[in-house]
Amino acid sequence: MNRRAFLQSAGIVSASLAFPRTSYLFARDAPTENWRSFEVTTLVEVLKPSGVTRIWVPTALLTPTPFQKTFANTFHAEGGTANLLGSKRDSLGFISAEFPAGAKPVLTVTSRIATKDCTINLSAPNNAPKESRADLEYYLRPTKLLPTDGIVKSTAAQITRGVKTDVAKARAIYEWIVDNTFRDPKTRGCGLGDIRFMLESKNLSGKCADLNALYVGLARAAGLPARDVYGIRVARSELGYKSLGASSEKVTKAQHCRAEVYLSDYGWVPVDPADVRKVVLEEPPGNRPLDDDMVKKARARLFGSWEMNWMAYNFAHDVALPGSAGAPIPFFMYPQAETADGRLDCLDPDNFKYEITSKELAPAAP
Repeated sequence: MNRRAFLQSAGIVSASLAFPRTSYLFARDAPTENWRSFEVTTLVEVLKPSGVTRIWVPTALLTPTPFQKTFANTFHAEGGTANLLGSKRDSLGFISAEFPAGAKPVLTVTSRIATKDCTINLSAPNNAPKESRADLEYYLRPTKLLPTDGIVKSTAAQITRGVKTDVAKARAIYEWIVDNTFRDPKTRGCGLGDIRFMLESKNLSGKCADLNALYVGLARAAGLPARDVYGIRVARSELGYKSLGASSEKVTKAQHCRAEVYLSDYGWVPVDPADVRKVVLEEPPGNRPLDDDMVKKARARLFGSWEMNWMAYNFAHDVALPGSAGAPIPFFMYPQAETADGRLDCLDPDNFKYEITSKELAPAAP
């Protein structure tokens, strides 16, 4: 299959045809009122190349949201070729780079964004833009690791039995996740998100890509459009949570998956039950009970609210990497690379080295 046919079959658009090498996606200057601006840079180096080397790095969201605007995604691949590719439906943008045999594979990707804390008032309907039926059905679909039948559907039905409104259903699933799961510090990376295995094994542990994926899968099985939002923490929390922010400008291991659920009178509503369990486990002094005051505040806030010390990458699942000989990846939150010897482990620093840094920018002049 040629490259253009592959991109069309995968629903991926060659953004290099539409965007210049420095991709200014919206306004050139960030807004000032209640917005914060960040520059996030990913530097990737494959230490043991073999034959042709390919690198793929996610960029900031390709489409604007109430909580994030992306102003530029820039990239540099000396000695190789690179393109910005994307899929609008999942707001998926990524740099796809290729280096010939004998080249030193180094790719630098920089995203410049503005973020704004997001809170949805669920006490009264609002005037949120309505999504099309096709878009809502897309966020009800099953994926490889997020099935909506079998034990997922029966669990969702049990959780929401007797509950009438979509708000009440969404909250019931959220509370069930908080009550019945726990964060496992031994889980590699952010987890895998295999929700059928979690429910069948009755091992409801993991990290954000497990616990929030469980929320999304249960919500979809209950008839509520929902989506994972993959991203990375870029700054300290200003709400007093040491566990819910980056500890320095080096954010290489600060990836974090969140979730959104679509409620008919409110639009897309942010949720994050996984971060409630993170507060339980990690907020000093650690191992806080669910009735701890700080946990209760986080639990109340994280249904309908996000602190935007975090940059979103995309909503995508089952991502096929252009030119790759390997299988699609379940989600795209970490840099990926492949040589003639196969796909590299993105969590293996001995063979695949990358560093991600975040810098807060001064507000734009009024």
